[in-house]
Parts: sequence; structure tokens; C-alpha cells
Amino acid sequence: MTLILSFVIGFLASVAAYILHSITHEIRHLLTANFSEDSFNWLYLLFPVIGIYLTSLFIKYVVRDNISHGITRVLYAMSTKRARLKAHNCWSSVIASGITIGFGGSVGAEAPIVLTGSAIGSTLGQLCKLDNKTLMLLVGCGASAAIAGIFKTPIAGLVFTLEILMVDLNMASLLPILISCVTATLFSYVFVGTESLFDFTLNNPWEMNRTPACILLGICCGFVGLYFMRAMSSCEGMFAKMSNRPYLKLACGGLLLSSLIFFFPSLYGEGYSDINIFLSGNTAADWGTIMNGSLFAGHSNLLLLYVGIVCFTKVFATSATNGSGGCGGTFAPSLFIGGFFGFFFSHLWNTEQFGVYIPEKNFTLMGMAGVMTAVMHAPLTGIFLIAELTGGYQLFIPLMIVCISAYLTTNIFETHSIYALRLAREGKLLTHHTDQAALTLMSMHSVIEKDYSYVGPDLPMGKLVNAISRSHTNFLPVLDQDKTLLGIIDVAQLRHIIFRTELYQKFTVRQLMVEPAATLHEHEAMTDVMKQFDATDAQQLPVVDNDEKLIGYISRMRMYSMYRKIITDLSAE
Repeated sequence: MTLILSFVIGFLASVAAYILHSITHEIRHLLTANFSEDSFNWLYLLFPVIGIYLTSLFIKYVVRDNISHGITRVLYAMSTKRARLKAHNCWSSVIASGITIGFGGSVGAEAPIVLTGSAIGSTLGQLCKLDNKTLMLLVGCGASAAIAGIFKTPIAGLVFTLEILMVDLNMASLLPILISCVTATLFSYVFVGTESLFDFTLNNPWEMNRTPACILLGICCGFVGLYFMRAMSSCEGMFAKMSNRPYLKLACGGLLLSSLIFFFPSLYGEGYSDINIFLSGNTAADWGTIMNGSLFAGHSNLLLLYVGIVCFTKVFATSATNGSGGCGGTFAPSLFIGGFFGFFFSHLWNTEQFGVYIPEKNFTLMGMAGVMTAVMHAPLTGIFLIAELTGGYQLFIPLMIVCISAYLTTNIFETHSIYALRLAREGKLLTHHTDQAALTLMSMHSVIEKDYSYVGPDLPMGKLVNAISRSHTNFLPVLDQDKTLLGIIDVAQLRHIIFRTELYQKFTVRQLMVEPAATLHEHEAMTDVMKQFDATDAQQLPVVDNDEKLIGYISRMRMYSMYRKIITDLSAE
């Protein structure tokens, strides 16, 4: 059954990839076929905004769900061992990203296709009522088939699933994933032919004296990848602050994106056609065609400046696209920036004449692998993807040098990939560390107890004793009329006076209450909650919202009971 489903998933993923690329290509051809190559085109200021607006309307009124950050969603579904994705993800990302990219959105189609393929695997598994373990495997099959189908790279599809989605490799999982990858690749050949996505012919085999340049390129790619992640994260944060003002987001993001594309048309869409110019060209005249349609057209002396600015601004174009309501991934932008930076590095090296000639087309490829490795923390994916894409297996050694150097460099400053980073900051990233995994799988809302008694600050001690007798805990919160937490009554601290009836009218709750040992907030990560209990040795801690109004409390006993159960379940697996 699993092998049959993996074949079906591979076929459907290749169909989805074909449909997405067809939508993107047709829209772009319809809009830009008659654009001038010798001067700027004013419609670049309009098309991206229209595309983002149409995408946002489609998501709001048709999908009615958040479909951004596709690979991050798949990673979370798999890491939490649920592997259940919504059925609409089988088609919604294809349409939304097709509109966005076709109209000029500076994002990639890979993440939406990975989400689509994974959703296909999840949906088929749920329809067949398979267990969670098999369901996770089918999601992995869908993700690997998506990469294999869109790039025609079966090995890279397999490695991507192992490195990015952290699927445990064994013989039982290897065969279904391979079947999905090979099936998706073969049907992609049927749909679009055997031509590679990138046009590359190796004219200058690798030489030993280029090793220092390869190491330096890898280190630089590591820093470029780090810049990409940090800038992307900052821009996402800025757009997130405008989440309640969609038209302001559209105006800001659309204006930024359209302006960048107007001055630098290479930022339109995925940009793979421009990378092909670097890979197939041999002279400055060939490479200069990359500036066609821009204000730089015909100024071959400004090529290096143009490439450098495009490399620097791509991250802002990508952030503006997704932040203002578009739909797309960061996979293609990382390849794009890598390719541009690889050319920039090698062309600058050769211009300055450092003594060793390094071929621009080779280093364009290695730059793609290096930056992608740095951004995704996936050196094997970078190596095999670029090698399979271009048939450049003779560049295996320099690809390995660049990818290893890039990974080691970026890992010093950032230990998570761009996909895992988003989950890690939300406290939702599952790792192979059992204790950390258990806390990640726990949620604040699953341990909050909302059935509690409370007292007011002016209640006499006599009535407080009656309230304590009716309570089932040693914890009584003290609240004002607005349910704001003022303090707590700790029954253990009142034992020495609780039976002294002569004091019942002399004291009020306000005089007897104490500050809680710590106060928790509703969106805190469970790792922080556990630290608070360890630090205070409290039996119960109150949970409040942003206005300090009481939501409930967390009991140490209940939290540790749930923690032990999850640890037991993880150990059993």
C-alpha cells in the first residue's frame, strides 16, 4: 500500500509542479512579452502590486487560511509527529504562488510546491486511515517528490527530505521516498522534456590552484546567507506589525517591490532566466544582456554594480512580496542571490587579476550551492541539487569545499535554518533532544487550569476561611472587580492563624495576601514555564494576559504528569 501511494504522490506532485510553472510562465509571457529591452518599462511599477492584491483576495475569500511559509509548515507538521496538513494545501498554494510570481512577485515556487506535495501525501494517508508513522513518511514522500519534480533532481529530493525535514532514514522509508522522487522526475520529463532548468556546459574543469578561491567563496556565501536570514527576519517583523492594516501592508510592500523591479528587472519573479545568462554567457556583451529593460541597459561598464545591487536588494524584494500579501518561498531567492553573488565574486576576482583565473559560470553555480547551504543549513542538498541540475558532477569537489565552508561559517552565528528559525523563535521546533522535544510538544493551553475560586481584597478573614474550605487547592488568587490579579492567598502560610476565630474580623484578604512567586503569561514557551517552577519551587503559578487579568493557573503536579507521559511516548517511538 505504501509503495503504491508513494508512486501516486510522485505523479501528483509532478503534475502540481507542471501546473504551477505553466501558470507562472503564461502570466509572465502575457504581461511582459512586448516590453522594451533597450529602456525602462513603466508597467513594472503596476504589475507586482496587482499580483499581490489578487493573491491576497484569493487567500482571504477563497482559501480563508494562512498558507505562507510552506516548508516551515511542513517541518512543524512532521516535527510534532502529527503530519496532518489541510486538504486545501493540495491546490491553494499552486494558484496563489502562480499569481504572485507570474505578476512579478520576487519569490520562489519551490516552497509552495513542497507544501502541495506534502499535503497530497498527508491527505492520501488520512483517506486511507494510516497510522501517524506512515503518514509522516507519506508527507516526506510528497516533499521529496516536489523538489525532484520541479528541478528533475531525484537524489536532491531525497537528501532535501532527510536534511530539512529530518525524516529518519531506514530501509522502510528509503524505498517509498526514492519511488516518489523517481516517479516525479520521470513525469516531469514527460511534461516538459529532458532539458535542465539551468543551461550549463562545463568548459573549465576544476583545478587545484582554485582551492583558496573556493574556500573564500564559501566563507563569503556563509555571510551572505546570514545576511539573507537576518534581513528577512527583520522585514517579516516589520510587516507583521501591520497585520491589522492590510491596505497599508499592500501599499508599503507593493511600492517597495514595484520600485525595485522597475530599476532592476532581474528581480521580477524567480529570476532563473537571468542566472542562465551567467551560465551560458562567455563575454561581457553576453552578461550585459542581464541589464536589458532597466536604466542600466547598454552600460556594460556598470555590470558589476548592477549585479551587486540586485544581490543586495533581492531579500527586500522577497520580504516585500510575502509581507504585503503575496505567496511564495525563499528557496529560489537563496539560489538567485547565490548565483548573482558567485558571478560577482568571480568577476571581481578576475577583474582585479589575483593571479588565478576562476571561471564565472562555475563560480555562479558554486555560489548558488553555497548561499543555499548557508540559508537552509543543508550542505548535501546544495551539493546534489546543483550537481544534478547542471550535470556538473565534475565540480563535486569544489561544490563540497564551498558548501562546507559556507555551512561552518553561518553555523557560528546561527544554528538553525531559515525554516527552523521561525519555529525555534516561537518555541515550536522539535529537536532530537528528548527533554527539549517533550517541552516543545506541550502547550501552555493544555496545562492551564481555568476552574478556580478567587476572593476580593476587602473580604474579611472569616469569610476567607469559608472560601478556603470550599476550594480544592492551596492557591486562591486575589482579584479586583476587573479580574486583575492583585496577589494570592497561600493557605500553607495561614495555618498558624487560620483557626484563631478572634482574628476573623480583624484582618482582611488585602492584609493576608502575598505576591505570587512568579507570574506566567499566556504565550510563554513551556521551557520558560518549567524554569519558573524550578526557580521558585511553587506548586501553582498564576497565568495572566497582557492586561494582567487572570486566565487561570498551572499546577506543578499536572504539568509534570503531562511531561512524563510525553517522555514515555517519545521513548516508545
